[in-house]
Amino acid sequence: MLVRWIYGVVAGHLMVGVLLPLCADMAITDAYRRSIEGFFFGGEVPQAGRALHSWWISLFGPTVQAAAIWMAGLAVIGDKQRNAFAWLMLILGLIVWAPQDMLISARAHCWINLWIDLAALATMLPPLLWLCKLDWEIKKVTS
Repeated sequence: MLVRWIYGVVAGHLMVGVLLPLCADMAITDAYRRSIEGFFFGGEVPQAGRALHSWWISLFGPTVQAAAIWMAGLAVIGDKQRNAFAWLMLILGLIVWAPQDMLISARAHCWINLWIDLAALATMLPPLLWLCKLDWEIKKVTS
């Protein structure tokens, strides 16, 4: 069940990565964009600033897609081979990414990103830690 959860999280990352470039300029992302643009521009956002922000959001989509593919590869290795190292690499990736992303978001007063990061950690870290522990114990028993 935990492995299926991780596969679901990977699929979610892939879907978000595909949607980001498609939705960067749509009304559905207006509130998100405005919250960030307000920090950088204060009042009225220049058209060039909005265009640049939409470009960055769009550019982030393929990055999320690539990360999802790498996550999927590690998840399959962890699942099929009962490989604790694969789960550990996913855990370490989260531990390296999250504090930096959260600090950068907090400095820009982009609290929505901070909450998204916390949600990502809460949904991914506990199952990954559990899977890593289980597979490490299996390796000890079979060695």
